[in-house]
Amino acid sequence: MDVEIRVQDTPLDALAETAPVFAGRPSVGGVVSFIGLMRDINHGDAVNSMTLEHYPGMTEKALAAIVDEAGRRWDLQGVRVLHRVGEIRPQDPIVLVAVASAHRGEAFRACEFIIDYLKTRAPFWKREQTADGGTRWVEARASDEHAAAGWGEP
Repeated sequence: MDVEIRVQDTPLDALAETAPVFAGRPSVGGVVSFIGLMRDINHGDAVNSMTLEHYPGMTEKALAAIVDEAGRRWDLQGVRVLHRVGEIRPQDPIVLVAVASAHRGEAFRACEFIIDYLKTRAPFWKREQTADGGTRWVEARASDEHAAAGWGEP
């Protein structure tokens, strides 16, 4: 399985970053990708921007462990996980998960697993800047925890 994991403070070109997950692999029959975008509303409030923080090294290690677990569960040929840090604005891509497999079902399940685990197990912290000038830390969502729990413990 070919894997690339990057945490970066530069913008993501999600479409250009998806092609390398399957390029040169004629046995790939399906590629599934997820692009997470920043919304302009959270908890009913307008949000102007968000700052994402992480622990370099530790974050990449956590992402690699998630991808490794996906590789144990499904037969994957390529995986790419890219995540932004720093200041993000509405409609900016925050995360890309792209998964290639011989069969679409495995690619779909693995992509969903990776994003569910990323949302709950990767060490990222989000601070929003609201339209009224306030700031607040974004707490984990119960729905994300519920989704990850549905996969069972690795």
